Amino acid sequence: MKALVGLLCGMLFGVGLAMSGMTDTAKVLGFLDVTGQWIPDLAFVMGGAVLVTLIAFRFVLRMQKPLLNRRFSLPGTSVITGRLVGGAAIFGIGWGVYGYCPGPAISALTYLDDKTFMFVAAMLVGMALSNKLAPG
Repeated sequence: MKALVGLLCGMLFGVGLAMSGMTDTAKVLGFLDVTGQWIPDLAFVMGGAVLVTLIAFRFVLRMQKPLLNRRFSLPGTSVITGRLVGGAAIFGIGWGVYGYCPGPAISALTYLDDKTFMFVAAMLVGMALSNKLAPG
């Protein structure tokens, strides 16, 4: 049941990314170009996501446990470390250079674009190297 719900949620997420324009690198780069020809559409997508999260988390975190798991998996600390800042910087650079972050990149594989396949391959290699070089 857990795997089926995960599959359905992932499919819904991917469809939402495609419908919102998050899998269109030109649109994402246009959104990030605030000093040029800015495309504000994705601000509404992010605003909607933040609004849903603000409302839903109030209810979800009152539950004793998640519906399909034994416990919640929440961060154990709120300390900002160099590793966190470095990871965020690398994420931001990748997003700004090509216009993809991991979720939309994986969803965009359905477009069968060679550049997207290269991006996802490089992303997976980077994740594997990160796990090898700095586990935990």
